[in-house]
Amino acid sequence: MSDFEIACDESGFSGTNLLDPAAPVITHASVDLSIPEAVELLGGVRARTTKEYKSNRLLRPDQRAALERFLIALDGRAHVHVIDKTTYVATRVLELFTGEPSYGDGTRLGRDFGASIDVLRFRTEFLRAFLVLTRTKRLRLLDHEAIDRFFALLPSELPDELPIERSRVEEIVLRLIEDDPAIPPPLEPLVPALAETALFWSAGQRSVAVVHDEQSALTRHRVARLASYLAASAVPALPPLVGVRQVDSRHDPRVQVADLLAGVARRAAEVPELAKTLRAECRGLISGSDVAGIQPRRLS
Repeated sequence: MSDFEIACDESGFSGTNLLDPAAPVITHASVDLSIPEAVELLGGVRARTTKEYKSNRLLRPDQRAALERFLIALDGRAHVHVIDKTTYVATRVLELFTGEPSYGDGTRLGRDFGASIDVLRFRTEFLRAFLVLTRTKRLRLLDHEAIDRFFALLPSELPDELPIERSRVEEIVLRLIEDDPAIPPPLEPLVPALAETALFWSAGQRSVAVVHDEQSALTRHRVARLASYLAASAVPALPPLVGVRQVDSRHDPRVQVADLLAGVARRAAEVPELAKTLRAECRGLISGSDVAGIQPRRLS
């Protein structure tokens, strides 16, 4: 089949502050719509406003009918990937320090750490120490105090087959300081979210081109490395991701639809009572996969 283009946007991105309890999830939404279809769909929810329409308006109680019409119209034409930020950070610890990091990390193509993630995800101070350790943008030398704190808080319950050794941590952190392009950015969940989105739409049958709201995390080099990794993993099938074109969301109605869907799905993930007020067919449209892309997650 020929390449086809999907439009994407996210909701809940908070930079490197991945443990903010006020924003526990990130949602990455994608839609398979033509521009005229997106314009028509937006026209059905915007009513009389000419301003950019945001999800908080669509989520008002008096807009429930419009919200359900919006979701039903996207049946079979949309996908949402949901990332629990705490799980993402806990998984990153093991991906970085117990094996060779790759662009499959954080996706269905990465390693499954099972119950070891639960050992880490509730250790908030340890995870905060990990975030400090991996914020290396302005560093030139190893921060030994940060490494000491990381190991002082490292839980002892991790299994022996997942050892985290100081020499390995120092090696990886040095590579992060040197901006080793082979290591995906550890604090940028949009990179694996993009991978999951491409894998979903590709389904091993076609290649996907993406038009995306402007995101500094999706640099040209990162996208190229991600696309290469996905292509190698898909052989002999077609490469899942063939390109990403970033746009101002105000200028592409398809991205605006994705933005609305991402906002609705994030709110439903954070407030389960919202999903319960919707009809079953609508609840199904704001479901997504977990951070590793392995177990389906229903928001109902």
